[in-house]
Parts: sequence; C-alpha cells; structure tokens
Amino acid sequence: MTHAEARRVRDAVGRLVLVLTLIALGLVALSLSAGASAAPAQPLEKPKITIAVGGKPGLYYLPLTIAEQLGYFKDEGLDVTIDDFAGGSKALQAVVGGSADVGTGAFEHTLLMQTKGLTYQSFAVLGAAPQLVLGVVKAKAGEVKSVKDLKGMRIGVSAPGSSTHMLVNVALAKVGLKPSDVSIVGVGSNATVVAAARGGQVDAVSNVDPMMTLLQESGDLKVLVDTRTQAGTRAMFGGPMPAAVMYAPQSFIQKNPRTVQALANAIVRADKWLQRASAADLLKTVPEPYLLGDKTLYLKAFANCREAFSPDGMMPADGPATALKALASFTPEVKPSQIRLGDTWTNAFAIQANRQYP
Repeated sequence: MTHAEARRVRDAVGRLVLVLTLIALGLVALSLSAGASAAPAQPLEKPKITIAVGGKPGLYYLPLTIAEQLGYFKDEGLDVTIDDFAGGSKALQAVVGGSADVGTGAFEHTLLMQTKGLTYQSFAVLGAAPQLVLGVVKAKAGEVKSVKDLKGMRIGVSAPGSSTHMLVNVALAKVGLKPSDVSIVGVGSNATVVAAARGGQVDAVSNVDPMMTLLQESGDLKVLVDTRTQAGTRAMFGGPMPAAVMYAPQSFIQKNPRTVQALANAIVRADKWLQRASAADLLKTVPEPYLLGDKTLYLKAFANCREAFSPDGMMPADGPATALKALASFTPEVKPSQIRLGDTWTNAFAIQANRQYP
C-alpha cells in the first residue's frame, strides 16, 4: 500500500470514529433529557387547602378572587376551598381553630398572634395600601367635620378586631381620642354596609370598596380618612402599610413549603394580572354578584384603589414596622420591644414566584 493510500484509510477511519463519537454523545444527551423530563416534580405536601377570608367580594381581596377565577390555584396543583366570613378577625379564628389551613387578611393579625404566644407568618402580599375608608353618614355630616367630632358616635366596621376597626382606632389615636370614646358596630363588608349606613344603624363607617365608593357616589357618605392611595396611607400611618396578605402558622409553612410556594405563585400571578388588566378583563373575570348590580360603579371603585394592589406580592421593607407602630398606638398588649418582627413575614416565597412568573 502506498503512502497516499495509507493516509486515505487513516482519514476515513478518523471520520468514522468522529461520527460514532458524536452519535454516542447525542444518545447520552437524549437519554439524560428524557430522564429529566420523565422525573416527576415533587408532589405538594397538602394539595387540598382551605383558605379563610373575611369579606371576599371586597376589592381588598381582589387578588384572591382573580387567582381563583383564572384557575391559578389549579395550575399549581391545588384544590382550594375558600371560606368567607363577616370580617378578618372571624377568618383568623378559623385558622387558629384549625378549620382553615391558611388565612387571607390584614398583616397585623400576625402581630397580634405573637402577643398570644403564637407565630403566624405572611408569605404573599395582596395589598400595598389598606384601601380602607372612614366616612360619616349623610345624617351626621353637618356636625362631623373631622375625626375628632366622632366622639360618642356609633361606627360600623366589618367585624370588631378587623382591619376596618384598626383604621378607626389609629384615626382616633391621632386626634387624641381613645377606642372607648366611640361605639363599634359590626356591619359586615358586603351590601350590609350600605344598608347600615342608609338605615341609621351607624353614624360613621369604616370599610372597603366597592361599598364605600357606592356610598360616596350616592351622597350617603362624606369621607374623613382615605387609605386607597399611597399618599393617603402615608398621611394616616406615616409610612408604607401592608394590607391584605396570605398568612399561616409558621409551623404549617415549615411543614408544607411546596404547598406554600404554590399558593404564593398563584397570588403573585394575580397581583401581576391586576397591574395590566383592562376594564373588560375585570368585568369578564369578577363574579357578577360582586359588581353590586352596577358595572360602571365597580370600575370607578377599582380605579379609586388600583395603586393599592401589590405589584409583585413582596412585603415592602418598612411595611412591618409601620404596621407594628400603628397597632401599638392603641393596643396595650402589643409592645414593640417584645415583638419578633422578622418572624411575622417572609419574602422567600414571593421572590421565587417572581422568578417563575417574571
């Protein structure tokens, strides 16, 4: 065999070896890829979940409704039951009592639980501002010019101990009045609010939209305090004030991290959907009974508090401290020095949710 022939044979063998090597590497990669795709994701620890909420039709809890209506919970493998109560304090009782796994309510519930020796933690934020409105009914508007004039009057809240009650107490404290200077009446947070305001059951109301916008538009209410905007929130609370959050006992979160992540994913998706939703999107998604029979009014109420929704489910850095200061201003058992603020919230799940749903 000549040198030229030998070189051609070597070249041919080299090309064959290269081809065989590439084929082998391709088969290995294909095998690894198939193995990875076939590997099942870790199952949720508790796919069947009960969520307690107080006044779900209110815009305060709109991200929860959006996550439910658009199937975001189902997308995460969750089978969710939502139990609706008259107010946030009632929903909290359901979580404490064990009839609900998770609560959706005001962040300050986590602070109050610590005073009772229980550690509850927020893991996804629905509201970046409280959306709470305090106003005086038409019959008393002539004699009530400011919060200070509410002394001795009956004030309707969703339920005693709820965030609507907290706003009353903070507003009273800012003008030198005590919680005992007024009478608190539970009026729920749905159409019952309107009935109470128009029926003479109360002299003033602290509640959420769309009911408060309805009463404003009809002339049945004069607004004294408005925290539907960031500016109004800072004026009342002195800083960023977290509103509705999804919370659970810290022990539940530690035992069920994948389930909690799934819940956070759904809420963060809903938060982000609301940032870009059109009027048509909203009316198509929100259950008809929540619109109070007036779509135009509902959209006006949504516009009034649109900036109050969290854009990403994250707790603002100064939010917990603002809430603690507000709560301590009228709740003697809440002593800031004894509250482990870091145990009342975590952004870990919201951070991961934002990575998954940028």
